[in-house]
Amino acid sequence: MSSQRPSAWYAVPAFAFFALFAALPMVLVIYLSFTAWDGLGTPQLNGGENWSRLLDDSEARASVWRTLLLMVMSWLVQTPIALLVGVWAAGKQRSRAVLSSIFFLPLLLSTAAIALLWQALLEPNFGAFVGGPLFLGDPDIALYTVVLVISWQFIPFHTLLYQGAARAVPPSLYEAATLDGATRVGKFLHITLPQLRYTIVTSSVLMLVGSLTTFDTVLILTNGGPGTATRILPLHMYITGFSGFEMGYASAIAVVLVVLGTALSIAVMRWSGFRSMSSQQEGS
Repeated sequence: MSSQRPSAWYAVPAFAFFALFAALPMVLVIYLSFTAWDGLGTPQLNGGENWSRLLDDSEARASVWRTLLLMVMSWLVQTPIALLVGVWAAGKQRSRAVLSSIFFLPLLLSTAAIALLWQALLEPNFGAFVGGPLFLGDPDIALYTVVLVISWQFIPFHTLLYQGAARAVPPSLYEAATLDGATRVGKFLHITLPQLRYTIVTSSVLMLVGSLTTFDTVLILTNGGPGTATRILPLHMYITGFSGFEMGYASAIAVVLVVLGTALSIAVMRWSGFRSMSSQQEGS
């Protein structure tokens, strides 16, 4: 097999796409974060006024905390369920294929449909839990309810990742472990989990960074309420920009989201040792 690397010209379309749809918008948002703009007129530079205001904005700090809490809770709920169901679904029995098809149905629904569905189910007067807790109306549990709805939506996607990765594990590893007398739990801990390490890192990055951009589900389910109990940072940015017509200040919040997402991705990669991981080929 040839070891010659492809020409750098192959990367030009990717770089052009990134520059047009990622780098350029980010530069514009950074510029707008130093302006006063209502979204209609011409942006007026106001120095670091938006950033000074952001440092003193107690609601923005509370929104950051809620966003981090939602992110961590989403990871803790989604990762073990997606991992276990994905490994289980990687089997070849016919019943698993049928049950997996049903389990993956949320992937076919739009975010708006899912939010409206759960909003109706959790409605305290005619929903599925009449007389029960006010899942979306109690400030103490509303954010955790949002986490469960988001998890219900995205667990099937991450399960697909784990299912595909589990099916790529060489069967000979399990056969050798069986000859050595390994139990099912032992095979999972010492073969399956190490073989899925790339997928765990990838899924975790998608899950954590994706939580920073969660917006539409919260907007439809609670609109940040009750009070500000579920007002996470992306929703705070939206309300500030499109309801308060303060696009300059909303741009400063958007820059914070970009920095948090980038720092989080780098931290997960470094913490997981992703760059130093070797091949997952059989025998490595």
